[in-house]
Amino acid sequence: MRKILTKYNNNHTYNFKYKMRKNIVAGNWKMNTTLPEGLKLAEEVNAAVAAAKPKCDVIICVPFTHLAPIAACIDQDVLGLGAENCADHASGAYTGEVSAPMVASTGATYVILGHSERRQYYGETSAILREKLGLALANGLTPIFCIGEVLEERENGTYNDVVKKQIEEALFDLSAEDFSKIILAYEPVWAIGTGKTATPDQAEDMHAHIRATIAAKYGNEVADNTSILYGGSCKPSNAAELFAKPDIDGGLIGGASLKCADFMGIVNAF
Repeated sequence: MRKILTKYNNNHTYNFKYKMRKNIVAGNWKMNTTLPEGLKLAEEVNAAVAAAKPKCDVIICVPFTHLAPIAACIDQDVLGLGAENCADHASGAYTGEVSAPMVASTGATYVILGHSERRQYYGETSAILREKLGLALANGLTPIFCIGEVLEERENGTYNDVVKKQIEEALFDLSAEDFSKIILAYEPVWAIGTGKTATPDQAEDMHAHIRATIAAKYGNEVADNTSILYGGSCKPSNAAELFAKPDIDGGLIGGASLKCADFMGIVNAF
């Protein structure tokens, strides 16, 4: 639980009170590690998290090839496991795709959806993401849904509108009950893998805007209890300052999740 004061951009103002939303640090391994390397890293992280007893939930999202073997070697009461994507169909003649039922059958319980790399390189649209979200939820997976603006949108001042549109188009067909099962991750695309990071104030402003957007649709209780993670060159040296902001509930971590010590430096920032 966290004690939070938030002033939202659409005239929603909340007083100090305790919120029930979770602090979360999730690793996104992307297309990295062979299976033996991944098993070794997962075992190291599992042991480190078990020893540290951190003040947040910890998740690793790994390549499809790693899911079942890692599920068998970690304690998911200690370390959550997720996929980095799933298909927008449950089954059928879609060579090379991996469906939500397949992901769930490995023992994984989370899935990253809407990552900027999927949008940019594979043309994923809001319509496609709506299908993926529905299938993920129907199969008991918790989506970690990514949103964020590119550099041009940050510089021309349209970033709030861009992120609001991403949320509305992909998520606002969901019932309040289903929306409450989702974790959001704000990733300024210009800060992913570039070494650039949104300042804590920039990140907090966007997180508050996201929470206000949710509140306008689903009400204050749902908004209050939605975990919103920051992603974009989050590392041990800046994690504590970011996580201290009232609307930042953790991080979706890329490169720094590939070394146990770096990842735990972020986990222990809470």
